[in-house]
Amino acid sequence: MKAAIIADIHGNSIALQNVLDDIQSLGNVDEYWFLGDYAAIGFDPLGVLESISSLPNTRFLRGNTDRYIDTGEMPWPEFADIKKDPALTELHIHVARSFAWTTGAVGAAGWLPWFKELRLDFHVCLPDGTKVLGVHAAPGTDDGMGININTSDEELRQLISDTDADIIFVGHTHIPFDRSVQEIR
Repeated sequence: MKAAIIADIHGNSIALQNVLDDIQSLGNVDEYWFLGDYAAIGFDPLGVLESISSLPNTRFLRGNTDRYIDTGEMPWPEFADIKKDPALTELHIHVARSFAWTTGAVGAAGWLPWFKELRLDFHVCLPDGTKVLGVHAAPGTDDGMGININTSDEELRQLISDTDADIIFVGHTHIPFDRSVQEIR
């Protein structure tokens, strides 16, 4: 099985199209696995959603920004942070405007129910028996520090302790890395 794993598109249809063109030039794939954060922050959330939803054999999971679109929650900085540091007010206003614009665009186009249906993770058993887990930040969460390049081995063991997977694919950090602990890659 040949899968394309794509995460953190963030409304950037130009970058997405370049990735999809690259996949085509390499000979296509059996499935597309998307690890969340599809629309928010970028200039073309609808173009991204239309493009990824038209692909065959797709799996989608929820990223933190997808949850914010669905629930109306806001990312950092929160009001408690602004009370402690009023200099964060301008950043909060910028973030709030960005999410309001994206939520309005996807809502007007009828995409909000799609966001509501996104799951926190997906499980795949490959033909050779390898168990794969797809998540956005870490097993059981779509936000926070998640699994990242600086996660210690001990922290990583804790994050994956209840996981029945041989391989875990993670988005969220925007930094590619490859780690293994307890025979889980």
